[in-house]
Amino acid sequence: MKRRYWQVRAFPLIILGVLAIVALLSFIVMSLWNNILVSVLHIGVINFWQALGLLVLAKILFGGFPGWRGRHGYGHFGYRRKEMYEKWQTMTPEEREKFKQEWRDRCRGVRREEVDKKTNAGIE
Repeated sequence: MKRRYWQVRAFPLIILGVLAIVALLSFIVMSLWNNILVSVLHIGVINFWQALGLLVLAKILFGGFPGWRGRHGYGHFGYRRKEMYEKWQTMTPEEREKFKQEWRDRCRGVRREEVDKKTNAGIE
């Protein structure tokens, strides 16, 4: 009974807290825009509601939405990271070293044919 009372009482406080944070972020965006971009880029001044709109637009473009995380709630990259971690755990030390070397070569821009030539030249 006591727990339910606090849940009901906390809900409006949580809503007010979220609204206060959104308002504060909008005010910060508006202030930064008006104090920096207007003088540097010579663009128009924005008001509070336009700053709020910019926050929503940035969330849509860069933040995504909750629930669009793909399989198992990891998102695309988190799921792939988990798969790679599990694969890494099953590798032998030799396989790990080979894997690391292949990625070093890829990051340096070494073509696969060059690596094969070096490997084959060392064997023959």
